[in-house]
Amino acid sequence: MANHTWTDKISTYTQLGGIETAVLDNGLSRDTRIAWINTGTGLRYKVVIDRAMDIADAFYNQHSLAWLSHSGVSAPQPFSNKGANWLKTFGGGLVTTCGLTHVGGRESDEYGERGLHGAISNIPAAIESVIQPDPVGGKMEMSITGIIKESQALGTRLELRRTISGKLGEAFIHIHDEVSNRGNTAAPHMLLYHCNLGWPLADEGSRLIWNGQWQARDANPKIFTKGNDFCACMAPLDEHSGGGEEAAFIDIASDSNGQAVCGLYNAQLGIAVSIRFSKTQLPWLTNWQHWGKGEYVTGLEPGTHPPIGQAQARKQGTLIYLAPGETRQYDLRLEVLHRQEHIGNFLKTYDS
Repeated sequence: MANHTWTDKISTYTQLGGIETAVLDNGLSRDTRIAWINTGTGLRYKVVIDRAMDIADAFYNQHSLAWLSHSGVSAPQPFSNKGANWLKTFGGGLVTTCGLTHVGGRESDEYGERGLHGAISNIPAAIESVIQPDPVGGKMEMSITGIIKESQALGTRLELRRTISGKLGEAFIHIHDEVSNRGNTAAPHMLLYHCNLGWPLADEGSRLIWNGQWQARDANPKIFTKGNDFCACMAPLDEHSGGGEEAAFIDIASDSNGQAVCGLYNAQLGIAVSIRFSKTQLPWLTNWQHWGKGEYVTGLEPGTHPPIGQAQARKQGTLIYLAPGETRQYDLRLEVLHRQEHIGNFLKTYDS
């Protein structure tokens, strides 16, 4: 698009890309609001407005980037924050938000009961703006902004203001989040971006890219062991049927600008996906590996904490508390790399 060969040849920006909102009308997703965003580069993706503006399907040209669960997109269940109910509506997708007060397994203590990975991904957004590109006018940027409220009367009142932005002609997604305490008491806060990469991007031999000190989550790991090449995607595993999985908690390294980068590279497809974020904002990365047959997925999950849960974070003294009126900001940039020079620099810099 940089050479402007389309000048005087298009009638509307939608010939190049843009944002299209719609409502799904069938099955589990019936009446769910979405927005398809097309960058005009081959990168296009579905924002599920009614699921905290999380990102479900994502494609680069003919290649799917994200893992999608059997249920796919489903309507939100705002009162399902109990036990493992989160899994019943977990559609996978390129980005699922976990939090805002709890990230980790189900738990109960003197501070209350908390379901798996919190409530935020089951809360619809109130759309604040949709800004379309205007290429004829020299404006290639586009964005969608919404407000998601995780709150209750006489209790915690957290608000997520999310802007997802992009630019015609560039294959990236930028998520800018502002989490604010709108209540009158301090509120616990945890946040994790559950980025789920699937076939064909994730395939046997595809390479996970990250750098940092790590520890296996599980007591007797088979994948995350010293000397094992756990950054190479594996063949489907019988032992990962059902709930079989492994994960590592990574104190991710950052560059001189405080930026941390991880991703996945598929040499056969000739593409990589990089995920960039601030080490100060999101100091931890979790690598989830679930190579089940028919449920083949790896997760790269930047977060304020590993998914250890509110109770453990409180015990460790790492639980964040937002004061009344306080706001924290987070930025996540996902980019598709397809030029060999860019992929080469990515691997040289960040491949451990």
